[in-house]
Amino acid sequence: MRPLPGDTEDEAKSAPQGSLGKTMVRLFALLASPDMAKWRFRMGVALALTVVAKLFAVVAPVFFGDGINLISARLGEGGAGAGESTDAATGLLSGLAGTFGLAFFAYAVARFMSVGAPQLRDALFAPVSQDAQRLTAVNAFAHVQTLSIGYHQTKRTGALNRIIERGARAVDFLMRFLIFNIAPTLLELGLASIVLSVNYGWEFAAIAVVTVVIYMVLTWSVTEWRVRIRRQMNEADNEASARAVDSLINFETVKAFAAERRESEAFDDAMTRYAHAAARSQSSLALLNGAQAFVMNGGLLAMALMAGWKAWNGVLQPGDIAAVTMMLMNMYQPLNILGWAYREIKQGAIDMERVFDTLSLRPEVADAPDAQPLRLTGGAVRLRDVTFTHDGRSRSVNGVELDVPAGGFVGICGPSGAGKSTVLRLLFRFYDPDSGRVEIDGQDIAHVTQESLREALGLVPQDVVLFNDTLRSNIVYGRPNASEDEIWQVLERAHLANFVRGLPDGLETRVGERGLKLSGGEKQRVGVARAILKNPAILVLDEATSALDSQTEKEVQAALAEAARGRTTIAVAHRLSTIAGADRIFVLDDGRVAESGTHDELLARDGLYAAMWRRQSEAGESSVVPFPVNAGDTAAS
Repeated sequence: MRPLPGDTEDEAKSAPQGSLGKTMVRLFALLASPDMAKWRFRMGVALALTVVAKLFAVVAPVFFGDGINLISARLGEGGAGAGESTDAATGLLSGLAGTFGLAFFAYAVARFMSVGAPQLRDALFAPVSQDAQRLTAVNAFAHVQTLSIGYHQTKRTGALNRIIERGARAVDFLMRFLIFNIAPTLLELGLASIVLSVNYGWEFAAIAVVTVVIYMVLTWSVTEWRVRIRRQMNEADNEASARAVDSLINFETVKAFAAERRESEAFDDAMTRYAHAAARSQSSLALLNGAQAFVMNGGLLAMALMAGWKAWNGVLQPGDIAAVTMMLMNMYQPLNILGWAYREIKQGAIDMERVFDTLSLRPEVADAPDAQPLRLTGGAVRLRDVTFTHDGRSRSVNGVELDVPAGGFVGICGPSGAGKSTVLRLLFRFYDPDSGRVEIDGQDIAHVTQESLREALGLVPQDVVLFNDTLRSNIVYGRPNASEDEIWQVLERAHLANFVRGLPDGLETRVGERGLKLSGGEKQRVGVARAILKNPAILVLDEATSALDSQTEKEVQAALAEAARGRTTIAVAHRLSTIAGADRIFVLDDGRVAESGTHDELLARDGLYAAMWRRQSEAGESSVVPFPVNAGDTAAS
């Protein structure tokens, strides 16, 4: 896959800037998408509850201040019992039944609603948030699956998985804090400014607005600095995670080279960089919290002094002082976490941007707009003057002509780097040729759907990759709806039935990470069984036995002969004995077809193939029974 903008390894490590405006647009687009339509009513109720909560949060201090003012007025008249012989209990009941009692009751109700409504909102919105996270993660995962093989070859699995995880978590965080915390706080500031101006004087509204603006500007400027530190933390975290995944997946190689200490030291280096960045982040957070506390308390002091001065001059009553102070403190409560929230919101925007950057990537190999399903009429394969260049090479294959008749058995061989595996990848359309055509039954595979193309192909590679699941799941991977009888028929044909019967858990045996609990021969036969069960029209064998010992190879060759029966077979081989019985053998050298013919014809020509055969014969590598024993009978079966 050719490099795409923003898609190199170095560029992938540097996080994007994360525009809040763009993030909000994407967030609302996600909530407005057809997949989220079922949650529209809950979204509307959640929004209404948010507005109601802020309305009650603003009026609650007013009720509290009114109650204090009523008590002060009553005390100013000489007290509850002046000139009367009323006991304390009767006075209390009388007061509670009076107007100040109603004011405090209204305060309690408003206060409860300001706190209770968001709790109800969160309960109602939880399924919406979780579904939005699921949708984001699934869309990103599904899109990454569609990207070309070149993309995956340049990406580190651990880092890519972390991008998807963070992007999904960012959706939940941004909805909870940006939509239901910061935005409602700004609404509360507007409502409080109106109430303060109307009830107590414009000076209080000015103090509240100026204090909040200073607080937010301070938080923004310091947090922008902290985001750069956070980005360094994430880069180090990605590196540590990716290195850990690479090392743990390839633990056999690590142990074989006695590299445990080196791997641990490399992981320690990555974690050290992370620790340094994390320490700087924590120190800057302490600085931010201190500056925020200074601004917050400065605003409260200004509000209290202004209210006290007005009360001293008879403009306000004592309860008004409490009301304006409580109103400002109510606004400060959500702003108290603004520094942390802004940093996380900014980081969430970065995480979402990275996910959407990934979603914006387009596969280099994509279905044509008018692509149709492949129509199979036998499985004939033909490469017409195919040229393709890998990144970093002058030529991978150059002008290759290759013809495989339907039901035929063709071998491909040649020195390392000759282009054998590239031919197979072009057949699977993992790459598109730079020029020329690859055809199946006369149809250019560039004009058929990739899904139908790959459904027609079955692959048994040199190193069969198995999922960390049961034998059953791995065998039916190409045909999940296969019946039990079909599975056991395939096991018999792949010479695997006796092995499975001998296992305590049978088909439910777990094979371990990449099938490590199985031997090489067992893994290969599982791969053969998987290919047979898929029942492809064209079977591709990519050096399927080259890593096996001679005895195991004979057993696997018998299974491969079963798999090849009745279908077109293309076998790439290093060990020439495995393709000696082929209808035709193509010998590649330096990306070109150097020779072609039957085994006997190529030996008689005394060219590259004959030289390779002599070297392997002298090394004892040509003693294995050729596969298939009789290519003509196999093709006709």
